[in-house]
Amino acid sequence: MQKWFSKFGKKELEPIDFSVLKTDMHSHLIPAIDDGAQTMEESLELIAALQNLGFSKLITTPHTMSDFYKNTPDSINGGREKVQQKLQELNNDILFESASEYYVDFEFQNDIGKKEFLVFGAKYILIEFPFMEAPKNIEDIIFQLQLQGYNVVLAHPERYLYYTLKDYEKFTQKGVFLQLNLLSLVGYYSPEVKKQAEKLVNADLISFVGTDCHNMRHAEVLKQCFTNPLWHKLSQSEKLLNKTL
Repeated sequence: MQKWFSKFGKKELEPIDFSVLKTDMHSHLIPAIDDGAQTMEESLELIAALQNLGFSKLITTPHTMSDFYKNTPDSINGGREKVQQKLQELNNDILFESASEYYVDFEFQNDIGKKEFLVFGAKYILIEFPFMEAPKNIEDIIFQLQLQGYNVVLAHPERYLYYTLKDYEKFTQKGVFLQLNLLSLVGYYSPEVKKQAEKLVNADLISFVGTDCHNMRHAEVLKQCFTNPLWHKLSQSEKLLNKTL
């Protein structure tokens, strides 16, 4: 049941923070390995900000892209360990783990079955698509990953405007989990992305939500979600799996 409070005569939803999720499974918090945090100080500042939003566990997911961010499990895990050491020095007991956000390109497809990918939880692998056009052979790529025992999680489906709701229904029927960016709920990316997000939420197709936090601007805007009706609806969904991680 939604609860309301009055602000300057207007009714607004009572704030719900992200403690109901426990875990954020999509962020970019390791310094200087992708387009997220660039310094250790920035990384620690972002982690503290996400804690203040209610998270008690962070699974950070740096980009792995053959053309731009040539990350490996060693570079990502090594970076995570350095952040963990700083957190320990600060007596910050937040749970801090790492996986990756894999860009679906030729090199990624070629690595399936040959290299081990970084995963989280129940062998979930986070993948992302190009924003301008659908990747080729995507059903075959997903099938190949599933044959290797991976549970495929598609990052921010609301941002791929070349797909329809029916397309996403087909993805979920094939065992793909959809992860929505919380920033999409408040229109951060565009009105079109927000509309797509609303469709996915109302169709109950979302299994994970993430901050996709890259910088302090993201962290500041995320607080706007607390009184957002779509976030309230999501927070009550029994389908969300964040708290199982």
